[in-house]
Amino acid sequence: MIEVIEAEKRHFSDFGWLQTYWLFSFSSYFDPHNIQFGALRVFNDDVVNPGSGFPTHPHEEMEIITIVLEGEMTHQDSMGNKAVIKAGDVQRMSAGTGLTHSEFNLAEDPVHFYQIWIFPDEAGLEPTYDQKNYNSKEWKNLLLPVASGQNIERTVTFHTDATIYRCTLEAGMEVNHKATEGRRIFVYLTEGQITANGEPLRGKDQARIDTDEPLALKAQQDSELILIDVPSCKGWGYSKEILEGKRK
Repeated sequence: MIEVIEAEKRHFSDFGWLQTYWLFSFSSYFDPHNIQFGALRVFNDDVVNPGSGFPTHPHEEMEIITIVLEGEMTHQDSMGNKAVIKAGDVQRMSAGTGLTHSEFNLAEDPVHFYQIWIFPDEAGLEPTYDQKNYNSKEWKNLLLPVASGQNIERTVTFHTDATIYRCTLEAGMEVNHKATEGRRIFVYLTEGQITANGEPLRGKDQARIDTDEPLALKAQQDSELILIDVPSCKGWGYSKEILEGKRK
């Protein structure tokens, strides 16, 4: 099954310094039918104006991945990291038992980035940090893994059985992704026009995909996209031990 959610159905908020589209329930936006997709909890499409940003705030028990498309953001955290995240960079914080951080645009131009939150496979981890830079030529006409918990070389690592891919497709080109049972695939089209197994997507549309068949993404015009492969989490709930019960 492929569910296409059109761009205009995203939740938009304009705070003056921040223009943001929230693809899942976040902050003041709540939709009980749009909390998460498998282990994927947050996908925010953010633009932060120069001289502004997010002051110090806490996180815990979440894998937080930031992908910068344009501009740059200055990051500082309670682990002692201070870094500038630029276009092409992928940054990951494993919040684990708890951390604080801030993000400010100290440059002269707006910064456009995606912030992605994924539930970790294991709770109680020590907070950690990772960051790598990629060249856009590396993901031309192919799905390039840039962040993963699946032991893929040259990726930013995190603690979930999931992988995030970047891709640009020239008009007429096609890439394929192998889907397996128990997995869910999320596609966000940054720009352009593609089909996902024949289903059309236009710029800023998203596709939420449950299939065990190969996924074919074909560009009708020059396009750019993010693909996230996550565990389904359909079985989340009580453990077998709890369901066996206990008498008092």
